[in-house]
Amino acid sequence: MEKKLRSDLAQITLSFAQARPVRVMFQDEARFGRISQCRRCWHKKPDRPVVKAMLTHEYTYAYGAVSPLDGRFDSLVLPQVNGQWMQVFLDEVAGRYAQDNLIMVVDGAGWHRSQALELPQNLKLFFLPPYSPELNPQEHLWDELREKYFHNKAFDSLDALEDNLVKGLQALEADPARVKSIAGWEWIISAVEN
Repeated sequence: MEKKLRSDLAQITLSFAQARPVRVMFQDEARFGRISQCRRCWHKKPDRPVVKAMLTHEYTYAYGAVSPLDGRFDSLVLPQVNGQWMQVFLDEVAGRYAQDNLIMVVDGAGWHRSQALELPQNLKLFFLPPYSPELNPQEHLWDELREKYFHNKAFDSLDALEDNLVKGLQALEADPARVKSIAGWEWIISAVEN
């Protein structure tokens, strides 16, 4: 993947109907639920920290796409992962970058390959090799979000969880330098910059 990404992207770029600037984005979805993750944390001696635990099986999903070249990050919180909601996300991102041709790098999830997807004119999908989440920098943004906004927290409702999720996503969207430091991998940058 690392060796042939440049040539694959060049080939996809030629397939767009209109010549416009090309933006490469890596996309993924993540599930966030009311099952809390307890982790070690610092606390003053001699007290021990008390962390609430939650085992309620309620979930919401975040769709995200990152542009490693400039650190732009776009996200939506949606109720499920399927072709219908993937269509909503793709339409939203394509609208946000209407002046660009988008190459959206995705994994092989069934809803990414759905025949029902109607791709916007300025968007093409490029599939990662099977079973290779380590090639997707978006995975590291999910780790950052979970570490900074979800560890040692329990939420009283799904709405409270979604509010916290939106707060974390907005913080990432507002900080392209931080996003680029997480997702701007050298092999991606060199493949995207011609």
